[in-house]
Amino acid sequence: MKFFKPTLVAVALLAVAGCQEDAKKEEAKAPVLEAQIQKQAYGLGASIGMYMQRNLEEHDKLGLTLDKELIVQGFVDSINDKSVIEKEEIKALMTNLDAKMKAKQQEMAVQESEASLAVGQKFLEDNAKKEGVMVTESGIQYVVINATEGDKPVATDTVKVHYVGTFLNGETFDSSRDRGEPAVFPLNRVIRGWTEGVQLMSVGSKFKFTIPSDLAYGPNGNPPRIPGNSVLEFEIELLEIQKSEEAPQVGDQAAAEK
Repeated sequence: MKFFKPTLVAVALLAVAGCQEDAKKEEAKAPVLEAQIQKQAYGLGASIGMYMQRNLEEHDKLGLTLDKELIVQGFVDSINDKSVIEKEEIKALMTNLDAKMKAKQQEMAVQESEASLAVGQKFLEDNAKKEGVMVTESGIQYVVINATEGDKPVATDTVKVHYVGTFLNGETFDSSRDRGEPAVFPLNRVIRGWTEGVQLMSVGSKFKFTIPSDLAYGPNGNPPRIPGNSVLEFEIELLEIQKSEEAPQVGDQAAAEK
């Protein structure tokens, strides 16, 4: 069975997980969960309740706190076919609430993006002055952790790397090492900071890059993980270069067919 994706209309179903909490200090009676169908029923309600709990927490963060008692009452009235609000009005109310939530989210995203821009610019200015930090013409900053000699990739090559990506506060947001498997990708299919930076490396070398936001994910970021205007740091180890195959020239192809 394909279960529907919960929406704001489904917020009333929080009652499934919240009824015991709102029992007005009456001694809670444990549910009977002997048969599998009973456990499935309880599990379905619990899963919806957990989803809606997270949903309500997001509303709280945005200043759109909803009254849980009214949510419970709306749920009870609805399943007893006694809702005091008509379906069309409920739909309009939920659409309006959804629009308010999205507007608040956008407002917060803009505020976070502006804050990240200021923090990032200050960090780049200070970091560029540190010993051992080199800066490319485009603004990428890097430190050579382990240097090797040999061929370097070009933008059209595919590379195999191990990497750890962190925010400026040191929090890791992505790591091939945590996954236990190197990443393989065409070098011209990633953020500009990677495309340019990895071309400075030879196989076996390890660099730490500090990438300005305009060479990473820009003002829009990469929701939900990376806020807009984020300066990102990557420790990258180049493991292998897989050269792209050049397309045969017309003359070469004709000669091969003879």
